Amino acid sequence: MTVLHFTGIKGSGMSPLAQIMHDMGEQVQGSDIEKYFFTEDRLHERGITILPFDENNIHENMTIIAGNAFNDNHPELVKARELGATIIRYHEFLGDLMKQYVSVAITGAHGKTSTTGLMAHILDGYKPVSYLIGDGTGFGKANSHFFVAEACEYRRHFLAYHPDYAIMTNIDFDHPDYFGGIDDVFRAFEEMAQQVKKCIIACGDDEYLQRIQAPVPVVYYGFGPENDFQATNVIKTTTGTTFDVVIRNEFFHTFTIPMFGDHAILNALAVISLCHYENIPADIIQQQFSDYSGVKRRFTQTEVGGHILIDDYAHHPTEIRATLQSARQKFPDRELIAIFQPHTFSRTQTFLQEFADSLREADHVYLCDIFGSAREAAGVLTIHDLEVKIEGSHFLQIDNMAPLLSHDKGVFIFMGAGDVTKFQEAFEKLITAEETV
Repeated sequence: MTVLHFTGIKGSGMSPLAQIMHDMGEQVQGSDIEKYFFTEDRLHERGITILPFDENNIHENMTIIAGNAFNDNHPELVKARELGATIIRYHEFLGDLMKQYVSVAITGAHGKTSTTGLMAHILDGYKPVSYLIGDGTGFGKANSHFFVAEACEYRRHFLAYHPDYAIMTNIDFDHPDYFGGIDDVFRAFEEMAQQVKKCIIACGDDEYLQRIQAPVPVVYYGFGPENDFQATNVIKTTTGTTFDVVIRNEFFHTFTIPMFGDHAILNALAVISLCHYENIPADIIQQQFSDYSGVKRRFTQTEVGGHILIDDYAHHPTEIRATLQSARQKFPDRELIAIFQPHTFSRTQTFLQEFADSLREADHVYLCDIFGSAREAAGVLTIHDLEVKIEGSHFLQIDNMAPLLSHDKGVFIFMGAGDVTKFQEAFEKLITAEETV
């Protein structure tokens, strides 16, 4: 049996892809840096071998799946070429795999991971499904009917996919280290739209998605009455959200979801739209909604010593606003304390004012040092450039989490795409230590 070796196996897409192939009976191993990432947990659960990067990991009888974070000069990829081993980039391998199933690619500047997780869960109540979620979760069934995959627009990697369906949640400017602006992002989504085989399901409340041209039907969902699938009569509570779905001006069904915020309604509406297109009964959809528990690092709630802590991947101003809106709905009578770690210097610099504006929607703001990346280790600005734009904000260091203890009845929201989780872990240890004194 050919060994599948994943170079960069801890990546948010690589890890679930390795899990899928393992579940389908393939012999899987991989390599990465030795630092811990939460995306490796499911690999360990399956007993998948994770090695430190080393050219000696590579043998000629292997197929190498190369993570997109690593260029062709990586020692393992150089060795693979020398041995004549097959090398396939992550997005190309995934694109080929998706062709074997009724495929659903979920893309957008924001909401990809949450919508992918929800879509996989709902479809699994109807027919077997394999899925790849960007929170490091993957699951494979050889006899799957559906294949649901998160499709990232960064560097136009999603152009490796030719899905049956595409969900497009929104178009927004992000990844300023690659995209030249919002028009460049739009062009990428237009290119993606040309490759969809059956139908595009797009948020009609998004001004850019309204302009998408495609060779297949484009079905729109949203709050506005002009959408094909409209959410109306929304009722928000501290336990979830209820809304009616109207399809082309005709009442369809009332749904209740255990989620919060307008973005959660839109994500659910995208899923409902596809399910309706696939003739999945409304009662199955609702049944699956009822026991949905979410995905990793997306409004993940923990309670420690009476303190409520939220872990969220929000790393763009739009996402910060959505996370804070969700928290206001669930905890209307408590102060919101935002602990934010910006991700990449280019993003922080590009959206500096927007970050300040969105974070002001919290009651108190604490800022952590900017988290760089493998492709961008330093920049010309510091976290203090953001701090001066938010009156009353504070710089937070991991060796002194005590200032957070001054907020007795607060909800602590740790946000970022880097390693902000280490700040939450440090705060949890401090709370536990205070309890034992």
